[in-house]
Amino acid sequence: MAVTDWNLLLNARVWAALDFETATTKRDSACSVAVVRVEGGRIVERFDELIRPFEAHVTMTRIHGLRWSDLAGAARFGEVWTRAMGLLHGVEFVAAHNAGFDRSVMRAACARARVRRYGGPWWCSMILARRLWGIRPTKLPQVAAALGLPLVHHEAASDAAAVAGIIQAARADLGSAL
Repeated sequence: MAVTDWNLLLNARVWAALDFETATTKRDSACSVAVVRVEGGRIVERFDELIRPFEAHVTMTRIHGLRWSDLAGAARFGEVWTRAMGLLHGVEFVAAHNAGFDRSVMRAACARARVRRYGGPWWCSMILARRLWGIRPTKLPQVAAALGLPLVHHEAASDAAAVAGIIQAARADLGSAL
């Protein structure tokens, strides 16, 4: 469940933006993950890695461009997620665009790999863009364009960086309104 604790959004010193891409419509088919860690209002670390899906089946190539040949040699989810979790250590929240999707991918893939998942608060940049700026539609390309953020949509590193930009813009707008 995405939180709406505005104080947390405004006052967090350490947080992260995250994005998953999936190989199929199955939530446990993570094939790419990116994390952008923010401390004191600055991006301090980025993580972006392909993941070898549990099954050798990719149906979402038309969305993100990744094929089995791109993923076959990648590390498995448990190994990649352990590294990604290093960037989530100590964060006060994680943000994602359509956070329910990314959270469900994390839960399903972590359960299948039998690894620990992030259990802290989430912020959804899609809901935030709707509530704060009235942006519609609120798909990531529209929100990024409205805020002047660069984006190569469905490339996990670019999506996570755009989410970080959305959260930073929200914090600036909310902070100046106080």
